[in-house]
Amino acid sequence: GRVYGRRWLVLLLFSLLGFAQGLVWNTWGPIQNSARLAFGFSGWDIALLVFWGPIGFAPCFFFMWLMDKKGLRVTVLLTSSLMVLGAGLRCVPVSDLEIRKKLVHGGQLLNGLAGPTVMNAAPFLSTTWFSPDERATATAIASLLNYLGCAAAFLVGPLVVPSPNGTAHLVSQSHTQHIKDRIEAVLYAEFGMVSLIFSAALAYFPSRPPFPPSVAAASQRLSYRRSFCRLLSNFRFLMIALAYAIPLGVFSGWSGVLDLILTPIHVSQVDAGWIGFWSIVGGCVVGIAMARFADFIRGMLKFILLLLLSGATLASTWFTLTCLTTVTHLPLTTATLYTSCILLGIFLNSSVPIFFELFVETVYPVPEGISCGVVTFLSNVFMGVLLFFLTFYHTEFSWFNWCLPGSCLLSLLLILCFRESYDRLYLDVVVSV
Repeated sequence: GRVYGRRWLVLLLFSLLGFAQGLVWNTWGPIQNSARLAFGFSGWDIALLVFWGPIGFAPCFFFMWLMDKKGLRVTVLLTSSLMVLGAGLRCVPVSDLEIRKKLVHGGQLLNGLAGPTVMNAAPFLSTTWFSPDERATATAIASLLNYLGCAAAFLVGPLVVPSPNGTAHLVSQSHTQHIKDRIEAVLYAEFGMVSLIFSAALAYFPSRPPFPPSVAAASQRLSYRRSFCRLLSNFRFLMIALAYAIPLGVFSGWSGVLDLILTPIHVSQVDAGWIGFWSIVGGCVVGIAMARFADFIRGMLKFILLLLLSGATLASTWFTLTCLTTVTHLPLTTATLYTSCILLGIFLNSSVPIFFELFVETVYPVPEGISCGVVTFLSNVFMGVLLFFLTFYHTEFSWFNWCLPGSCLLSLLLILCFRESYDRLYLDVVVSV
C-alpha cells in the first residue's frame, strides 16, 4: 500500500462539509425563544425544524448506492449542492412570515438530505485514503466534525442572537426587528460558509488515490444486493446496530431541542447553548483520542465501548434525576447541569467512531458506506420517532429525559452480549505479511 499527503486535504474538505451540515441543522434549537418572536415559530415548528434531519435520511439507500457505484467525488458534490440550495432558501428575503417559514422548512429539509453522506462516508473515506494504523483516527475526525458543527450552533446562535427580554406583548417592535436582523445575519454567514466549501470540493475532491493504501482498500467487496443480504442475516451486526442506533438517536434528538427541555427548569438560552456546546466538544476531543488509542492498541473496540456506555448510563441517570427536583430533592444548579450534560456528551459522542470501526470489522467485505449507512439510518429512525412524539407532547419533558438512561442501559447490555471479530484487520495485518 501507499499513502499520499493529499489525504489530509481530502479529509479536511469532507470534515468541513460535515461541520457545516451539523451547524445548519442545529441553527434553530439553541435560539428557539428568539425565533418564536422574530418569525412567529411555534413549539411545533421548532420540533419540526429539528425533525427535518431524520426525515432527510429517507433516501439514505440511494446515497449508499451512489457512493458504492460512483465514488466519493460525485456523492460529495451532490451532497454539497443540496446544502448550498438549502442554505440559500433560508436567506430569501420575503416579508410574508408564512412564506418565509415555508422557505426555512424547505431549506432545513434540503440540508437534512445531506445527512446520509456526511454521517455515513467517514469509514469509506478512511479505508480509501488512509493506512491501517490511521484509519480509526481518520474515521473519528471525519465523523465527529459533524457533531462539532452542532456544537458551534450552540455557541454561535445564543451569542449572536439576543434572547427576548420580556413577555411577547411587552417586547418593543425595534427589539423584535433587531433579533430578526441578527438571525438573518447568522443565516447569511452559514450560506457563505456552505458555498465556499462547495466551491473547494468542486475544484478538488478526488474519488480515490492512484494506488490503494492497504490490502483491504484494494480487495474486492460484495455487491450492493449481496451486502444487504449479508447484513440482514448477520445477527451480530443487528445486535451492534441497535446498540448504536438507539442511544445515539435518542441523544441526537434530545440535543437538538436542549433549549426547549431546559427552559421549564429556568435555564437561560445562553446557558443552554454553553451546556450543549461543551457536551459535544468534549465528545469530539475524547472521541479522537479514543480512536487514536484504538489505532495503537488494536482489538480493543468492545472494551472501549463498554467503558463509554457505562459512563453514559450513569451521567444520563444523574441528569434525569436532577431535573426531578420535586421527587429526588437533588441540587439543581448550573454546575450539576453542566457536569452531567457534558459527561453524557463525552461518553456518547466519543463512541461514534469506535462503533463505525466495529461495524466495518464485523461485516467485512461489505462496503463501509453500506454498513454504516444502515446503522445511521436506524439511528435517525429512532430519532425521528422520538421527535414525532415531541411534536405532540412538548409541554412536559420528563418522559424525554428518561429515554436517555433507558437507551444507554439497553445499549450497554447489547455490547456485553456481543462477540467481536476483526476480519478487515486480519486481512491487512496477517495476509499482507
